[in-house]
Amino acid sequence: MTDVIILHGAWHQPAHYTELADLLGARDLSVEVPDLYELSLAESTAKVEAIVSGSSEPPVVVGHSFGGVTAGTVRGAAALVFLAGWILDVDESPAKVLAETPGEPGEGLLALPGADGRLRLDPDDARAKLYGDVDEAVAARAVALLRPELPSIFDATPTRVSWRDSPSIYLRGQRDRTMVTPLPDRFAGRCSRTEAWDTGHSPYLSRPAAVADLIQRQRTVDSDDDVIDVEA
Repeated sequence: MTDVIILHGAWHQPAHYTELADLLGARDLSVEVPDLYELSLAESTAKVEAIVSGSSEPPVVVGHSFGGVTAGTVRGAAALVFLAGWILDVDESPAKVLAETPGEPGEGLLALPGADGRLRLDPDDARAKLYGDVDEAVAARAVALLRPELPSIFDATPTRVSWRDSPSIYLRGQRDRTMVTPLPDRFAGRCSRTEAWDTGHSPYLSRPAAVADLIQRQRTVDSDDDVIDVEA
């Protein structure tokens, strides 16, 4: 039985979500955080759906940042939770969305190509934008855990989506500087409900207990559309 599946964002890995998983585990929820590193979108979807189908009851699927791309394609979930997540439609890709969406100066992450062709995040930029509201020790560990990504992450293109037919909630951070301004509204509009918190891009690190509460509530979601502003 798996109650919650957490899908990591780009540049991230399962170890980033240890505290959140432990908090959920302390509430008698079984948690899996599969490693989707360098898998195609189709491979990631298949890996997560295998966990879903192996569960006696539908689990909640949580997608953080680019993990939302996979979460939005997974069938059979009890509910979808997007933590500042990307939600793509059929035939959309991050590259296409970014090309169509002008941003303000300083928005987005600074990714630098390495000799191996992978993109590495600038540590200082990542600290400020990914973990700006996170305690120093926690943020330092998170930055150290970041790993390089292939540029192909921007080409992930769903051929089908599940978010249209699944109960879902979008958690947007009002201080998130990793996305260009119009995108959180665009993605939140694809969900059943929205909560706006006074956080940055990584509320699972800055407010892990509150995120655990949010995930636990999705096991008994209703279908009413709602927008909730939460002041932290």
